[in-house]
Amino acid sequence: MITINMEKAREIKRDIIRAERNPKLAELDVDYMRASEAQDAAAMAAIAQVKQQLRDCTQDPAIEAAQTPDELKAVRPSVLDL
Repeated sequence: MITINMEKAREIKRDIIRAERNPKLAELDVDYMRASEAQDAAAMAAIAQVKQQLRDCTQDPAIEAAQTPDELKAVRPSVLDL
């Protein structure tokens, strides 16, 4: 019988999420710099908030709550869709 190490699977899932979020963070860095150059404090605050959500998405409680590989595979933090 094959058993799945769910702790290892969770770490792999987090790595997958990190790989997906990194280009988004890089894009937001550019947007933030443009807002900074334009001295647009509102845009800077909004971008900073999204960037923090992206940083925090690897701590999504659904990752720890997943009990099966299929449940874990279905976890997708909504901030990745922005």
